[in-house]
Amino acid sequence: MSAEAGSEKAEEIEDIEVRDPVSAPDAEGTPRRTTRRFPLFTKDTARPEGGGRAAPGDLPAPARQWPVLVVLGLVGVGLLVTALDVFRVGILLIGGALLAGAVMRWLLPSVGMLAVRSRFTDIVTYGVLGLTIVLLALMAQPDPLLKLPFLKDALHFTVES
Repeated sequence: MSAEAGSEKAEEIEDIEVRDPVSAPDAEGTPRRTTRRFPLFTKDTARPEGGGRAAPGDLPAPARQWPVLVVLGLVGVGLLVTALDVFRVGILLIGGALLAGAVMRWLLPSVGMLAVRSRFTDIVTYGVLGLTIVLLALMAQPDPLLKLPFLKDALHFTVES
C-alpha cells in the first residue's frame, strides 16, 4: 500500500462518528467489541422461553397461536358485554382472560405469541393485572359484591382531612 493510499484511509477513519465508544470501529470498520446496549437494529434478541409455536408448524397460523387468540377472544367478548351495559360481567371476563393467560403461560411449554418476556415475568404480569381487574370489578358501585372496610376508612380519612 502506498503512502498516499494510507493517508486517505487514515482520513476516512478520522471521519467516522463514534456514537458508542464500547463498540467503536477499528481500521477495517468492524466493531472492536460488541455491546448489549440498545442498537438501532437489534440482531441478537432471544425469543422468550415458550415463545415457539403452540401447535405444529404445518397447521394454519391461527391454530399455531391458539393461546393468545383465546385470551384476546375473551377480552373482546368482555369488551362487547361491557358495551352492552352489563358492566360487571364484562369486566370480570376481561380479568378472567388475563388470569387464564397466566395459567396457560404457567402450564403450557409453548404458548406462541402469549410469551412476551420470561415465563416468571409473564405469569406475574398477567396474574397481577387479571387479579386487580377482577377485584376492582367486584368492588364497583352500585351494590359491590366485595366490601373492604379499610377502603371506606381510607376514603373518610382523605376526604375529611
